[in-house]
Amino acid sequence: MPPTIAAIVPCYNEEAAVGKVVADLRAAVPEMTVYVYDNNSTDDTARVAAEAGAIVRAEERKGKGNVVRRAFADIDADVYLIIDGDDTYDAAAAPELIKALLDGPYDHILGVRTQDADVESAYRPGHELGNKAFNRLVTGLFGEPVTDMLSGYRVFSRRFVKSFPALSREFETETELAVHSANLRIPQKEVPVGFRDRPEGSESKLRTYHDGFRILRLILRLVQHERPLLAYGTVSALFTLVALVLGLPVVVDFFRTGVVERFPTAFLAASVMILAMLSLVVGLILNGLLHARQEAARLAYLRYSPVARETA
Repeated sequence: MPPTIAAIVPCYNEEAAVGKVVADLRAAVPEMTVYVYDNNSTDDTARVAAEAGAIVRAEERKGKGNVVRRAFADIDADVYLIIDGDDTYDAAAAPELIKALLDGPYDHILGVRTQDADVESAYRPGHELGNKAFNRLVTGLFGEPVTDMLSGYRVFSRRFVKSFPALSREFETETELAVHSANLRIPQKEVPVGFRDRPEGSESKLRTYHDGFRILRLILRLVQHERPLLAYGTVSALFTLVALVLGLPVVVDFFRTGVVERFPTAFLAASVMILAMLSLVVGLILNGLLHARQEAARLAYLRYSPVARETA
């Protein structure tokens, strides 16, 4: 039998757009079940989505990350599509993304936002620049190239979804998805998709600086958690540099005079060097634990069969 497909549409006050998103998804992939998760909307999002043919569910905890966590736990399917409910993504591209997943087979298809050169950018001021900066940062830190880390249009296999911890609460969930893919070296592919401005009457829920700082904070936390030797090794190197700057003049004076003339500075330099060694040891220990966690995550991922065009 063909694989079951589920679409997940997180929504908060999207009555002006969600009806078209649901209708476009159902027209593009008729066999797909569309779930709209209403995240405490104060307008008629739930009613409009239901009238368009979606299964409407509620998630009371505010934040896209909480919606993704709930939906990934609740829904059973072979293929999962997630798309924002603001009608900025081309829902008609859904068959292409699903086909790419099945043809691989891949576990993660990222819809990379593209626009015609002669069309005014649909990005809010600062968002495109910030997205590019985060792309470069995550690519450099985690070693997997990513072109549009903050895209809200993706397709996943069952084994990706059921092995994803989903710890984020708000818009930083896209970053967590990217890092999860990089850590497990999951088979993935990028596919260009259309991107346009919001329809009239629909307002963005993104807060440029607030969400940007949350994403940056998550990246730094993930570096500490997923690249501990890099994080604590950097701290150790900085402490070592400070200790050398403080201590070398004292050592030079000692060899010249035979007396430690600046004992407080010598004591401070020694203390900082001890901190440097402790930081390096912590990094080495956490790096060993990281390998154990990665093995456990890989085994959890392999518990599920790869996606296939036909299932028994």
